[in-house]
Amino acid sequence: MLGHRVIPCLDVADGRVVKGTRFVDLVDEGDPPTLAQRYADEGADELVFLDISAAPAGRATLLDIVERTARRAFIPLTVGGGVRTVDEMWSVLRAGADKVSLNTAAVREPGLVTECASRFGRQAVVVAIDARRVADSWEVVVQGGRQPTGQDAIEWARRATELGAGELLVTSIDRDGTGSGFDTELLRAITSRVTVPVIASGGAAGPLDFVAAIRDGGADAVLAASIFHRRVHAVGDVKAAMAASGLPVRFVREAVA
Repeated sequence: MLGHRVIPCLDVADGRVVKGTRFVDLVDEGDPPTLAQRYADEGADELVFLDISAAPAGRATLLDIVERTARRAFIPLTVGGGVRTVDEMWSVLRAGADKVSLNTAAVREPGLVTECASRFGRQAVVVAIDARRVADSWEVVVQGGRQPTGQDAIEWARRATELGAGELLVTSIDRDGTGSGFDTELLRAITSRVTVPVIASGGAAGPLDFVAAIRDGGADAVLAASIFHRRVHAVGDVKAAMAASGLPVRFVREAVA
């Protein structure tokens, strides 16, 4: 069985890594290429780079920063934010990304998912879903958490995979940056409906939260930002906890000081 992946996330705004709570109150966390190299050295399985200011600003991804980040970390890199066309996805892949994450553009133009999967293969297409709870369901929110869509997140997850998404990145806006743990109910609602890998995002405070996302939520991979940026926990801490819980993980490396 393949090991579950541990993925640090670089939320990038105006060329800097930032992190907030529920997508607001952003705090500077450092330089993207520097953090990318640190996480590669710590044994991260992959990295996710999200240009969170691209869609709200109506611009494309900052390719120069993607290039510098890719040169510093020789592990798979997923890049998202501002990709609105097949040609823009090609530009991001040429800049060093292994996979591209579609979010706002995919919701607005679902056919883009199919076009990108047909051109580059579904293994290169990740659909990111930012969801917030509304009563007994979850709603898709776009534009970096700014614009509610009224669209059911579970139904969109199912449709996105039918359109060609090879992976889903599911973020709970309610849990993001709160340290209250992943929304395992949201994760389970999605993982029970799709057959592609699901990355859990939003709410991690400690290693056992990652275990719960996989064991209870059915996630294939787990992603976090602030607890890694601020050295609350290292990638190795998370992998050790997962292994101790009987979950298969990839190579565990000692954290680099």
